[in-house]
Amino acid sequence: MSDVAAIHNLVQKRNELKTEIAKIIVGQDAVVDQILLCIFSGGHALLIGVPGLAKTLMINTLSQALGLDFKRIQFTPDLMPSDILGSEILDENRHFKFIKGPIFSNIILADEINRTPPKTQAALLEAMQERSVTIAGQNYKLDLPYFVLATQNPIEQEGTYPLPEAQLDRFMFAIKLEYPTFQEEVQVVKRTTSDAKTTINPLFTAQEIIDFQHLIRRIPVADNVIEYAVTLVSKTRPDNALSNDFVKNYLDWGAGPRASQNLILAAKAHAAFNGKFSPDIEDVKAVATGILRHRIIKNYKADAEGITEEIIIEKLM
Repeated sequence: MSDVAAIHNLVQKRNELKTEIAKIIVGQDAVVDQILLCIFSGGHALLIGVPGLAKTLMINTLSQALGLDFKRIQFTPDLMPSDILGSEILDENRHFKFIKGPIFSNIILADEINRTPPKTQAALLEAMQERSVTIAGQNYKLDLPYFVLATQNPIEQEGTYPLPEAQLDRFMFAIKLEYPTFQEEVQVVKRTTSDAKTTINPLFTAQEIIDFQHLIRRIPVADNVIEYAVTLVSKTRPDNALSNDFVKNYLDWGAGPRASQNLILAAKAHAAFNGKFSPDIEDVKAVATGILRHRIIKNYKADAEGITEEIIIEKLM
């Protein structure tokens, strides 16, 4: 199949996927779009939202529709790295045998990731970057495709351990979930208070998803689009010659080179989802907020004046 035909196929399959997800998930269109962009670009996503917005249900539904294995890890203060990665035990023949932990799955839901200490959070780093884990000197490859979708509650900070910048940077997107509209909430209540059961049909194989990821990487990008993405990221750095007074006033730290890479990858996926064969600057703008919001660090002045990450990114664009 040619790449042109493959992109048409991707558009059709993505529309079918959204229809399948909508059987269970009401609204949240923008959130689903960003998760799909992330998955088909081969990235990981951090979902930020208050309890009860169906984050877990959304990811479970998505994994069923994608035809992938799914494991949920509830992060708690007493969780140990071995609870995630697995551990070695002595079998009946007194040989060490490795028992795989829940990280060995296609889609991992790291629920409330900021509830666990940094040592346990760090257990995910190698898996997210290398798609492998090392236990007692032995390296184990993870099955592909592999995604970590983590959730974080933004309002209850007591007893939490903020994610370090190095780990935040591993997430391609930080996606904010908002409350549903009145009509959407009416639909949610109708669906969840009856005895009706809905079946989700798997639409992909693991190999199909990997093939689409390679397709997106093959999409050509014009130099001016790459230069726009790099310029946008450079503007977030207060000590950069391209940054303006607004950034110098309100930001302590800007985004690194991984942000530029992710902007282009996500712009390619955004273009492909819309049936285009190459991304333009509008595609970069469409994905910029989700990719940059967790990579810029505001100062106390921004907090005092109610300047959000979204306002800063909008100004830069």
